[in-house]
Amino acid sequence: VQGMPKGNTISASLNGHTLTVAFSENLGQVAVEITDASGATVHCLSVLTPNGLQCFIPLAGDYVVTFTLPNGDEYYGEFTVTD
Repeated sequence: VQGMPKGNTISASLNGHTLTVAFSENLGQVAVEITDASGATVHCLSVLTPNGLQCFIPLAGDYVVTFTLPNGDEYYGEFTVTD
């Protein structure tokens, strides 16, 4: 986390290979990047908040999702996809 905590504003859940993210506040246009353990980008998109998104992660493994807010603040979370 860089900047003020947004724990109540950004929530994520993993169901199998599907990562679901919800934004409960209008944070503007948020860049979302999902990378694997080696740092390779799996998904990279931009979403207008307070909408949400779903991303399908095709392979099992360890991943990091990074959210970059319009003001440059970054937030991330680590997760593991299992088969």
